[in-house]
Amino acid sequence: MGVHHVAYATADLDATHRFYTEIMGFSLVKTVSAPTPQGGWAKHLFYATTPPGHVGSPGMIAFWDLHIPDLEPPKTAISVDLGLPDWVNHLAFDAVNEQRFAAKRDAMMNAGLEVVELDHEFCRSVYAHDPNGILVEWCLDVRPFTAAEATQAETKRLAEQPEFDDLPDLVSYQAATEPQIP
Repeated sequence: MGVHHVAYATADLDATHRFYTEIMGFSLVKTVSAPTPQGGWAKHLFYATTPPGHVGSPGMIAFWDLHIPDLEPPKTAISVDLGLPDWVNHLAFDAVNEQRFAAKRDAMMNAGLEVVELDHEFCRSVYAHDPNGILVEWCLDVRPFTAAEATQAETKRLAEQPEFDDLPDLVSYQAATEPQIP
């Protein structure tokens, strides 16, 4: 069973739309607009996250554009605004293959975003922040998990203080240009 969609509030709909369509390559597939119980109104925008030509239901990310009287501007950085390090709560998307992984990394860098690449051994990841302060990741699996890893996962889950894994190799790319999306 897959995830149908994950929804977040946005403080800047235009910048969010540009980020997820132009940089991430997602497609806006549905917008629902309706009054809110608090007397205002809202738009709920759905973006398909699957690559073109995908067969079946797309996984989606959705954003709420809220217009509610007396509502403070939303705090949208899903980790930092909760007092957590920014890497804790994040969105990870499947890069599917090496070509798409490289293309997504390059798209983020070409948009002027600071990009970090990590080799986790079982997968490779590139990270950047969206206009809402949400850390987004493109992840490429490089091998399947083993039966031994599944056993070790349960052992670590039960451990008071687990053994640490090796730290991943890190590459940080500084933006060559100013960010194009606020």
